[in-house]
This record gives sequence, C-alpha cells and structure tokens, in this order.
Amino acid sequence: MAPPRLSPSGRSSLIDSLRAFSLSGVRVNKEHLQNKITFPEYLRRAMADAIRAKDASAVQLFEVGQGQHPVEWPIVVFINSKSGGRHGPKLKARLQELMGEEQVFDLSEVKPHEFVQYGLSCLENFANLGDNCAKATREKLKIVVAGGDGTVGWVLGCLEELNRQGRLPIPPTGVIPLGTGNDLSRSFGWGGSFPFNWKSSVKSTLEKVARGPTARLDSWQVLISMPAGEKLELPYSLKEAEETPPDQELEVEGELPEKMIYSGYSCQQGWFCTPCSSYPGLRSLKNILRIHIKKLNHSKWEQIPVPSSVRSIVVLNLPSYGSGRNPWGKLKPDYLEKASDIRFELRGGEWKKSYLQMDGEPWKQPMDKDFSTFVEIKRVPNQSLMVRAE
Repeated sequence: MAPPRLSPSGRSSLIDSLRAFSLSGVRVNKEHLQNKITFPEYLRRAMADAIRAKDASAVQLFEVGQGQHPVEWPIVVFINSKSGGRHGPKLKARLQELMGEEQVFDLSEVKPHEFVQYGLSCLENFANLGDNCAKATREKLKIVVAGGDGTVGWVLGCLEELNRQGRLPIPPTGVIPLGTGNDLSRSFGWGGSFPFNWKSSVKSTLEKVARGPTARLDSWQVLISMPAGEKLELPYSLKEAEETPPDQELEVEGELPEKMIYSGYSCQQGWFCTPCSSYPGLRSLKNILRIHIKKLNHSKWEQIPVPSSVRSIVVLNLPSYGSGRNPWGKLKPDYLEKASDIRFELRGGEWKKSYLQMDGEPWKQPMDKDFSTFVEIKRVPNQSLMVRAE
C-alpha cells in the first residue's frame, strides 16, 4: 500500500513537532529554571489572595516581603486545560511543578481580566508602598499562554486594558500551542502543534520566553451593531468592552431601527465570515453583504465590490492562516490593500444568520430582512507585545 499523503497543514504540523523535538537537545536545568522564574512566596500568596478576594487593596503580606530580592525571569502562565486533549491537565501539573502553583492560572478558574484587575494591581500597590521586589517583578513580568489562537487573543485583549489605564509596561506574551490551527503561535515562531517531547519542551519554552526578543502585533476593535431583541451567543475570545456607537461618517441605505445593540470587542488576529446555504441561488455573499474600507492613512470610506463567486471573506493581519498556510503568496504591491477600518453590512432577506469567526472561535450572527447588521473592525493605536521565539 502507498503511504498516506499528508496535506500541507499536516506536513507543517509534523515539521513543527519534529523541530520542537530537536530543540530539546539543549537541556535546561530544572532547578536553575525554577530559581529564575519562581516569585518569592509572599508575592505569590498576595496575588492569589487578591484574585480570590477580588480586592487588590489588601496588603497584609507587605511587611513579610521587605528586603527580599526579585527573580530574574518572572513569568505567569495562563492555561486552557481543556485544550490539547489529554495533554491539558498534564501540562498544567508540569507547569506548576516548574514554578509556584500560584503563577499558573487555569482559565476555567481565573479569567485574564481578573488577573489584570486584581493580581497585577496587587503588585503595583506593593511597589507604590516602596516594595522594590514587587516593583522589579511587575516591570520584568512576562506572560505565557498555553492554548489555541482564541485563548491567546483573549489574554491579549485583557492585557490591552493596561494601555487604556496607563498602567505600563505591558507584559510581553509567549505561546505554548494547544489549539488546532495555532496560526498566531506559528507567526511568532512558537510552532503549530504540541510537541512530542512536551516535558522537556516546556522547560525550553519558558527559558525562550524569558530571553526572547519582543515583537509587536496590531490590535483591533470589533463593533457589532444589530437590531435590538436578538440574543447573541459569542465565544470567549470576544472580550466585551464598553458600549460605543458605530462610525457615523458612512451613509446607510434605508432606515435604522429605533433601538440597536452596540457591543465592542477586542480582536488580535483575524476575522472572517463564511455564510453557507443549501440553496444554490443564495450561496453568493453578494446577496447579503456590502463592504466598505478606509485605506491606511485615508479618511474616506470606499466600497469594495463583492464578486458573485465569492463565498467567504477573510480579514487577516498574520502570515499564517488555516493551520500554517500562507494566504498572501507573492502578491505584487498593487494587489495588497492595507486597511485601517473595515465595515461589513449584512442584511438577511432569505438568510436567517451568517457564520462568523474570530481568532478561531465561531458564532452564528442573526440577520434581519428589514434592518442591517453592521460589523466594524477598527485598528487601535496600541499594539500587543509578543515574545518571538528564536
């Protein structure tokens, strides 16, 4: 029998795994690593207590830590223990073995915004009281996310709150890929799959995060505006933000309903919609979709025609898509449109819903035959900080 032929994405995942396997040839001493990344106990306990109590002002442990020295590579890990199949719980235990248990947060128990609001605030409060150990830990802190693209986007979106609140610096983020596609992880050199020799690889990854250079990733806000009364089940990668109205510069055909729902969300990687139907006459997006963009450094909206043959639209700011494929190829500059704002207008007619996805997380968007639903993607000034693997 001829051996099975691997798809491009399958070959990419296999190569990533083999590459990760070969990297473990550089052995990382466990005890040395623990001494470099494990916080002093009083800081671990203080952060855990603040998150548990949802109160960052408690400073009972402040006096305990006076005179202690910070570690060289302070690292906090967020893990989606439900990702990676059977590896998730084992990886969590391994990470807790390599550092203080309080530095490893299971996202089913502690949400990243809770860490930002209470855990980091606890460090900042200690630093403001004159704790040099807490100050150095906060300034040098790095984040590791063990999960898929949606999980990474969720964490990055929560860290974006620090920019809005002026709480700098923003901790750079590295990745342990546990998802299916892992395109965000691939784009920054962390691989496309969980490695075969994961126990050794975890130590190597933590050291690479500590030593790796920082890169920047554009951040985007997504605004969904739709007629009131609809219930929308959204994935956790869409972090709800404050209510904000849509851009009023673009004229809309027809009337707007008296009440609309305005919901803001943060997006790190890419967004696309793929409506499908069993009726051949309804399969073209041209029937339900109108697209406008603002080109980079331009202020006017331009409509982009939707060919009748198009059945999906992809908005992407990464060199990897669909489990390692290169969506851009070798495009000539004339073919590459760089947009700072994109607006989708969806109106149902015979359609009842469209299928949308962000950072690998899908949802069904209800549509109305009389009123439009709008999805606006806006580039925001601040960029997320990523650690690039070398």
